[in-house]
Amino acid sequence: MIKNIKTVTIVGAGSAGWMTAAVLIKFFPDYDISVIESPDVPTVGVGESTLLGIRNYCNYLEIDEKDFMKHTDASYKLSIKFTDFYEKGSGGFHYPFGEPCYEGTKYKLEDWFYKKAVYPDIPNSDFSRTYYPSAALYEQNKFSLNKQGIYGKFDPSRHVSFHFDATKFGVWLKDNYCLPRGVKVIKSTVADIKVSDKGIDKLILKEGTEITSDLFVDCTGWRSLLLGGALGEEFVSFNDMLPNNRAWATRLPYKDKEAELEGYTNCTALGNGWAWNIPVWSRLGTGYVYSDKFISPEDAKEEFKQHLMSDNMVCPRTREEVDALEFKDISMRVGIHRRTFVKNVVAIGLSAGFIEPLESNGLFSVHEFLDKLVKTLLAGDVTQFDRDVYNTATRAIFQNFAEFVAMHYSFSKRDDTAYWQANNARELDPKMADLTPTVSIGFFHYQDQKMFRANLEPDKGLIWIATGMNRHIIDKLNIKNIEYVNRVSIKDHMAGSFTQVEQKKHRWWKAAEKEQTLYQYLKTNIHKED
Repeated sequence: MIKNIKTVTIVGAGSAGWMTAAVLIKFFPDYDISVIESPDVPTVGVGESTLLGIRNYCNYLEIDEKDFMKHTDASYKLSIKFTDFYEKGSGGFHYPFGEPCYEGTKYKLEDWFYKKAVYPDIPNSDFSRTYYPSAALYEQNKFSLNKQGIYGKFDPSRHVSFHFDATKFGVWLKDNYCLPRGVKVIKSTVADIKVSDKGIDKLILKEGTEITSDLFVDCTGWRSLLLGGALGEEFVSFNDMLPNNRAWATRLPYKDKEAELEGYTNCTALGNGWAWNIPVWSRLGTGYVYSDKFISPEDAKEEFKQHLMSDNMVCPRTREEVDALEFKDISMRVGIHRRTFVKNVVAIGLSAGFIEPLESNGLFSVHEFLDKLVKTLLAGDVTQFDRDVYNTATRAIFQNFAEFVAMHYSFSKRDDTAYWQANNARELDPKMADLTPTVSIGFFHYQDQKMFRANLEPDKGLIWIATGMNRHIIDKLNIKNIEYVNRVSIKDHMAGSFTQVEQKKHRWWKAAEKEQTLYQYLKTNIHKED
């Protein structure tokens, strides 16, 4: 049991470390919190693209949105686009944020599948356009606060996430939130760690200073210095479920900022993985996630360069421009420690586990695990039961998301390279990691919805990804049965709804044409350039 927590020491001063310090000092202002910031250890900087959970985190801290955006190179994110994941050359589809709008429909999400059956040439990308008014904005590179309610229930304060510089976010939290509230900084490097039955007994810094604490938080990245290193907690690899283990990353200067600063993260499937494109205010963050089982790092870098020079980019770069870029080689540790809270050590961020960047989960586990840590600590003394509850909750979060990401690859029908051929041949076993006692939103969820239920859950991301990749939960067989049982013609029965929905989409599109571009909105309201 950890009794009467008074001191917390966070080892690691990247974005995970300062996000941890900020939320702990907010909810536990009486704690004596220190962050060990080593000048010898660079930060990874993973997490420029975020999900809506970051808004909950910012809400906890009562952060002023405009202030933090201005200082973190931030832009708004309305969606994630997946290009060429279904088949090479198949184009893209969006997974938007927020709540679907059912105006004009008879049966909510089912309407689109009826429409697809009647008009099979409709692209799968039309699915998100039918239900999300924000689609009219991000597809035209526009932005609106929707003060007049033109875009239904679209609410940017709840339905829009951020692109930002994760390193700058950590620094901003440090300078503007943590230090003013009393968090201490220890500028040194951990040279040795002494362990005992309680966990970490003390840290010995390189100049000989000894650090003791009631609770240690491991934010040391993939090194996992405390949890994996000192305590030796087992790491469970997810490489059998998730195919990629390396990445090249670079920063790309804008050529046409107004055109390239898009309101979504673009993920483009390539020959041996996929490339991300994340527009922050001052530049593009881009990279190539791949498997070195199928391509060497140098060949992957060249494939990535070819992508940057191709029409996949809004503004393709020249050979001279891409050769002049600085590329960072990242080796990813994909998986999670079997337990992330052991004795008096809890790991947050990469030191706990990492999935891979698809679906923008770099900071996801940070703010979600912190949510569960705060719930645990608010109860007071931490017993083994409390640790078990925490570990079970965080494992479930991680496992569910890992399976969701894995399903993106399973849905694909690409077979143009050995990488994609091996992907198609992989057997997906959601129980392989033996981490959770329950079935999550991956394989079993999809097969149950597809084979037995055919009911649609708008709050589950799986439906949006499956539909974008032509894996329709409701198909022609379902529709034939519906027509037979109800003695109706779907085309006749749904004609009025089809018309109303098209009118709705047209109204959204025409309204968005009059809005500012995202670049102009940010320039006027956030970053305020002349």
